[in-house]
Amino acid sequence: MTEASKPLAGRTMIMSGGSRGIGLEIAKRAAADGANITLIAKTDTPHPKLPGTIHTAGAELEEAGGQVLKYVGDVRDDAAVADAVEQTVQRFGGIDIVVNNASAIDLSPTETLPMKKYDLMQDINCRGSFLLSKSAIPALRKSAEAGRNPHILTLSPPLNLDPKWAGASLGYTIAKYGMSLTTLGLAEELRKYGIGVNSLWPRTTIATAAVQNLLGGDETIASSRTPDIYADAAYLVLTSPAKDTTGNFFLDDEVLAAHGITDLDKYRMVPGDGPLSLDLFL
Repeated sequence: MTEASKPLAGRTMIMSGGSRGIGLEIAKRAAADGANITLIAKTDTPHPKLPGTIHTAGAELEEAGGQVLKYVGDVRDDAAVADAVEQTVQRFGGIDIVVNNASAIDLSPTETLPMKKYDLMQDINCRGSFLLSKSAIPALRKSAEAGRNPHILTLSPPLNLDPKWAGASLGYTIAKYGMSLTTLGLAEELRKYGIGVNSLWPRTTIATAAVQNLLGGDETIASSRTPDIYADAAYLVLTSPAKDTTGNFFLDDEVLAAHGITDLDKYRMVPGDGPLSLDLFL
């Protein structure tokens, strides 16, 4: 295979979370090109309700063709994130891609949302995305100078100010929109360096443990798409020219359509033409 057919070969990605679900699929898509991948994740031992640990994820990424640095740490911890970035640069020689994947969710209305949960969502979603992006900027600037097409990709929704969303689950909306504001601001701030900064969100619910446990169980899973659609869309964003691809709030199916991929049947959890569940914030 040529470099052109594997554009992420030898590139280095650092991702928050990624021990399961959408993040793992995005990382596997990069690993298939031969990318280097650092996972910053807390799941060192199996979770009773969620599949996968940082160790099982690392094994899957290596099997897919990637080189992996498993960093057991918390994206809320300033020192841990700084250390993970430093270790990544030392081992792989730099950082070309940041993926802000880690996210906490609680859709409780304001009156019943515990402040501990509010703080958790703010700290992981909004602050964590800000911190990891901030910490990686020096390495991303060097990547840009070397012509390595640096990107920051944050898994967060378009900034939709329809009161419906804030009114339904204000704490979670604030936390996710905080991630999107990070995209908006960093895209402008880093534009002069040629660093692409974008958000990506799915049109439909995606079949993950979080959707299974928090957004409607088996019925919602049956009307969802697989994580592959998110991973394929993320790959297309991350391999696009960073200087020309920045400040966007992409939806997965729109990214695919822009690249001529319009038959999305293979991404359905259940084959057929039944209605799919729209994701939040759309």
